[in-house]
Amino acid sequence: MRRFYAALFALVLAARLCHSGIVWVEEGYALAAAREMLAGKTLYADIWFDKPPLFPGFYLLFGALTGVPLRIAGALFVTLSAWSLGRFARSLWGETEERFAAAILAFFLTFGIPATVMVIGPDLMLIPLQAAAVLAAWRGNALAAGLVAGFGMLINGKMLFLLPACFVARPLWVAGFVAPQLILLPVAREYWLEVWAWGMMYSRDTFVTDALGEGLKRTLNWAGFHVSIAAGAIFTLRTEPNKRRWLLWIALAALAMIAGFRFFPRYYFLLLPPLVLLAARAASSRRWLICLLMIPLIRFGPRYVTLAADLAQGRPHQWADLAMEQDSRAAAQHIRGSLFVWGYRPEIYALAGRPAATMFLDSQPLTGVLADRHLTSSVPTAPNLAAENQVKLVQSKPDWIVDGLGPYNPKLAITEFPDLREWMEHYEEVHRTGGTIVYRRKP
Repeated sequence: MRRFYAALFALVLAARLCHSGIVWVEEGYALAAAREMLAGKTLYADIWFDKPPLFPGFYLLFGALTGVPLRIAGALFVTLSAWSLGRFARSLWGETEERFAAAILAFFLTFGIPATVMVIGPDLMLIPLQAAAVLAAWRGNALAAGLVAGFGMLINGKMLFLLPACFVARPLWVAGFVAPQLILLPVAREYWLEVWAWGMMYSRDTFVTDALGEGLKRTLNWAGFHVSIAAGAIFTLRTEPNKRRWLLWIALAALAMIAGFRFFPRYYFLLLPPLVLLAARAASSRRWLICLLMIPLIRFGPRYVTLAADLAQGRPHQWADLAMEQDSRAAAQHIRGSLFVWGYRPEIYALAGRPAATMFLDSQPLTGVLADRHLTSSVPTAPNLAAENQVKLVQSKPDWIVDGLGPYNPKLAITEFPDLREWMEHYEEVHRTGGTIVYRRKP
């Protein structure tokens, strides 16, 4: 079995190395926070960050590096996730199901929307945690189930929705769940404000006008690409003696996916563990289900070939999905000192390799306008919080400012905020790209 997982890792790594010259925006956010933590700053107290701490904590493990180290770390995590589901399947059925579960999960964490599957983000990171927590609960191991669920809460708040699937009614479960949360006591107030209060406000204010219609459309699209595991799960559930607990797990994962009514592709990662496990059981006797994997392979496979060819020939990638990332690279080349980035362009910190000069890694808490709409709308969700944070911003003195939002939405340009105008008088424009304006502090 070691050879199997070694081969799986090698294949996943080969695919991810095709993205070694790319930094996707969501991983840029975690990289920026991790780099500030490496410089001695405290998350939430010195760094405004609206995700739980183990998200940037993962990027700390390899020094918050980009390029090849970033892709190796991603391949290791995908392999760990595959191993987690594989061992789950083996404990229920056998070695054949283990191989199928691990391989199917690794496949879907490779052949999907690139900006989603390449980023080791909170939803993807929850895959091995929820699987381990549920397995421990099914075995009656209360302490382990609670402990793993507690660590899951430090990765993604959506673990709350999944708790009934891994709950064991014993005091040890509660003790295990609470213990990991104690690390947040020194920054409890800031953590509540930045992660939970902000997160609840984010969830309440969706940009989707027809949640039912949009959710149905996106879910059907997702099911079409994942028809192999959807069909496999149905086949297994028809004869599964413990059907109720599987249905509970799937329902809770679906509820967590729906929360916030946005239906982003990454949210569907929460459905993968139970569906992949059930599909692995079906695939062990219905090998034809594997043929259905050709759907995502044909859709997403050619991009890896193109990226690999670009790297081999040393030419820049010609891909519309990278337009903003390449624009960020162009802006980052001009930065020579401490930096503040306006807009949601955190990858600029990682690409420039310069320290953040403020506690804010993006402008959402400064404008009150959420990043899922700020390219087209200037209506704030949290105007009072934004006003308070602008007071904190003007107390900083970054050497460089990059406005990565104004060129897309002039109403939200950094120069359009009255409380920041006096502060901006100390800066002069020195460069422009298609999507950024670069300012340098005047001598």
